[in-house]
Amino acid sequence: MFAELSATSNFTFLTGASHPEELMERAGLMGVGALAIADENSVAGIVRAHQRGREIASAVAARRAALEADGPIGPLCPEGFARPPSLDVDCVPRLLPGARIVLSCGFQVTVLPRDRAGWGRLCRLLSLGRLRAEKGACVLHVGDLVEWGEGLEMLVHPVGDWQAVTRRLLKRFGAAVSLCAAPRYDGRDAGRIARLAGCAERLGVPLVASARPLMHHGGRRRMADVLTAIRQGCRVDELGRAALANGEQRLRSEAEMLRLFAGHEAAVARAGEVAARCRFSLDELRYEYPSEVTGGETAGERLARLARAGLRWRYPSGAPEKVRAMLEHELELIGKLGYEPYFLTVHDVVDFARSRGILCQGRGSAANSVVCFCLGVTSVSPEIGTMVFERFVSEARDEPPDIDVDFEHERREEVIQHIYERYGRHRAGLCATVIHYRGKRATREVGRVMGLSDDTLSAMSSQIWGWGSVSGQMMDSRLREIGLDPADKRLVLTLSLIEEIQGFPRHLSQHVGGFIITEGRLDELVPVENATMEDRTVIPWDKDDIDTLGILKVDVLALGMLSCIRKAFDMLAEHHGQRFDLATLPPEDPRVYDMLCKADSLGVFQVESRAQMNFLPRMRPRCFYDLVIEVAIIRPGPIQGDMVHPFLRRRNGEEKVEFPSDALGEVLAKTLGVPLFQEQAMQIAIIGAGFSPDEADQLRRALATFKKLGRVSDFEGRFMKGMLKNGYDADFAARCFSQIEGFGSYGFPESHAASFALLVYASAWLKRHHPGVFACALLNSQPMGFYAPAQIVRDAREHGVEVRPPDINESFWDNTMEPDGEGGLALRLGFRQIRAMREEEARWICAARGNGYRDVAAVWRRAGVAPHLMEALAEADVFAALGLNRREALWEAKALRGDAPLPLFAGALEGEGIAEAAAVLPQMSLGEEMVEDYVAMRLSLRAHPMALLRPRLTPAEGTPVEGIGTATAGRTRTATYLSPPVDDQGQGGRGFVWVREEGWQADPETGEMKCRTAVV
Repeated sequence: MFAELSATSNFTFLTGASHPEELMERAGLMGVGALAIADENSVAGIVRAHQRGREIASAVAARRAALEADGPIGPLCPEGFARPPSLDVDCVPRLLPGARIVLSCGFQVTVLPRDRAGWGRLCRLLSLGRLRAEKGACVLHVGDLVEWGEGLEMLVHPVGDWQAVTRRLLKRFGAAVSLCAAPRYDGRDAGRIARLAGCAERLGVPLVASARPLMHHGGRRRMADVLTAIRQGCRVDELGRAALANGEQRLRSEAEMLRLFAGHEAAVARAGEVAARCRFSLDELRYEYPSEVTGGETAGERLARLARAGLRWRYPSGAPEKVRAMLEHELELIGKLGYEPYFLTVHDVVDFARSRGILCQGRGSAANSVVCFCLGVTSVSPEIGTMVFERFVSEARDEPPDIDVDFEHERREEVIQHIYERYGRHRAGLCATVIHYRGKRATREVGRVMGLSDDTLSAMSSQIWGWGSVSGQMMDSRLREIGLDPADKRLVLTLSLIEEIQGFPRHLSQHVGGFIITEGRLDELVPVENATMEDRTVIPWDKDDIDTLGILKVDVLALGMLSCIRKAFDMLAEHHGQRFDLATLPPEDPRVYDMLCKADSLGVFQVESRAQMNFLPRMRPRCFYDLVIEVAIIRPGPIQGDMVHPFLRRRNGEEKVEFPSDALGEVLAKTLGVPLFQEQAMQIAIIGAGFSPDEADQLRRALATFKKLGRVSDFEGRFMKGMLKNGYDADFAARCFSQIEGFGSYGFPESHAASFALLVYASAWLKRHHPGVFACALLNSQPMGFYAPAQIVRDAREHGVEVRPPDINESFWDNTMEPDGEGGLALRLGFRQIRAMREEEARWICAARGNGYRDVAAVWRRAGVAPHLMEALAEADVFAALGLNRREALWEAKALRGDAPLPLFAGALEGEGIAEAAAVLPQMSLGEEMVEDYVAMRLSLRAHPMALLRPRLTPAEGTPVEGIGTATAGRTRTATYLSPPVDDQGQGGRGFVWVREEGWQADPETGEMKCRTAVV
């Protein structure tokens, strides 16, 4: 049976025109017995082809079982008649993992590992080349190939000066070297193949046939040209000879290859012989997690000791019997599955962070367990959660556990570098994230190479929102609205290509924090390469790929609110002597819930958005689990699935809580019959629609990869049929699937929601009881959240916090809390609020301050501050405490020149200098002062900007006012202003601009007077 030994997928970025999965599917339909995905210096797409091969094998096995049980479908072929031509629906192509190695000299060879050892050497070879170069490049030499080529089948491509290198390889590897011949479809293939056969005979190497496909089907020719144009940075019309002459460079069947290689049929047969020698499969990869054995203890003994010690730490007065039983049960199950080392690794990472004073909080499926609570991985008490441990670490499913740990965003790099140092870069690396073509990027890049103008592309991009289908959003009516002709041939072709490129990989990026750690060498399991960020190394597989292969990862993530909470805890210890952590905060404080019910949540984690502020008074959370629901429900998924209003109606008693069946009632009872969590969506599919665990896992993967592939709707028919079969109403089934599909946009697991809810409570507790400390910590953790510093400061002042301006003798880089002289604390703004200031410069000023600065020039002389920075300090009015107003300080700062005083004028001139009369500068008005405050710091402590216009907006009593009659006492007009944009931008580069109203209004739900705010 023919084997294709050198196919290029679209993981040779901007070259291959087909997904690895498509190549596998096509190979099965064409009867190709084996297929080698050989991308350029990469194995990034191998796992996807491997997974598709598994699915094909499963489908073929199911078809054969059905055929044996029920007999053939349709009439049999009459005796004496030849069977009509049909697809080989029973063919399961065998994947041959490999790579096309391109050396720095231009020599090209496809290498295929024969066994597991050969795969390890291929990974070492690719790692060597990748680590020599910057991200995305690979530098390999002939000597590298000679050193690491043992155990690899080598198919030499006749490109450039290939014969000299081939002779060297022959001396080293002998029969493992072959010459690969591929047609070019230019009418001269017969003569070219004959010449290559002669060369092969003279060199003493066998000739092997390959189609060298760039695509699975000829219909992808246009896409191949578009990708080439994007790669070369030109229009498709300008490609010239770089464009494909035809659509023939596609996957071929054995019959086609025999026709193309007429007279050299043995070369086609040899491809199958080479494939037979390559028995390696990705199923042979046995991932070995670090043993984590220390001090003579086994991993199980060490985990049990640490967990039981943690139980005494968490429950000083003795743990409840239920918790003790849960701990023993979890330890037993973890031991059965051999996951003790994984939990120990997470514990050791968390323990390192704690030893450095880095606040962290675990989340994810297994994080909500007694073991993780006792190990200090999470601070969510297992008594709060409602999850069953087997749902996450299951003996039946044999799925690896999933624990994500969030660390302070400013200090996560310390944890990452600790992992590299402890395990070595040859044993630890970050996962990749595959960046796919979606929406705006597809429109921009495809449209540009198709010759559309930038104005046209901008207009088209403006019509695209989210991750949906471009064709679904680019309707004829909308194209006409933006001035485009839907019938234009070039535009129609462009839209077709934009739709076709959706989901194509564009390049590899770095995962946000998923670490792969191995007992042996990681670079013999998978290649390792450099990331863009310094001191980071990554592997080319993403989280879905490693899930397919059963490889565990530890997620080391960053969260800004943890930085804020840790800084607030430090200030409470410093100023109040109170020492808290996430687990020891006073629980279930009714005053905290009272504050949240009033939507007083600016800056509070997860519930500070306008949508959450509108929802809080209606939800009225009164316990921790209410916060769990609050976190999960205001998400695009539940909102799109119409879950919010039914939940509120049922919670408020306006709608009866009903369940379609007792079985689903057990799943949905805690959320009043409304599915809010991803776990519930999976349970509905299993219980309601009769999905098998394998099908449910495929649905979970589809939800996880919705943004990349958008395949959730593929399950709709199976889901609806299963629900109807089990007696559920069609409308209910359709509503359920709509809700599940909503989770594809963004749904939240219950375990994640519980971990985040703890941070909601912690940040709300700090805001309620220590608003100044909370505001100070929030300002010191910027940029983060929805709100700019101006809104944070304004909110703090509305909560009775005295906020003081930056001062040259009192401020530090960070904002600080200082005694207010009345037994309380005031918030002193730090130099970080000055836009032109850097931390290093601020620290020099503070270090040289001594007993204080007496004038502007002293700062320049003692701290060595550059003149331009002196002007920035003066513009921020930091010299006001020295008796200098802004203009006077700026006048003195502008007189300074150079980086330091000149030697002649460094000291006093003993009266020899010329005494100049002091300049008399006009005082700045309040309005001018406020404008300068916003220019320098993006906030002002002087007044609300609209207060300056209040006399014009509120005329004297009795004055005729157009539209409202005569002005009376208490009647005002309200004005707004646009505050500076928030520093951090949202998805797609969109930021937020806040409309702030000076006026106040009564909250319709609570009667509280609140400042009105809107977001644009």
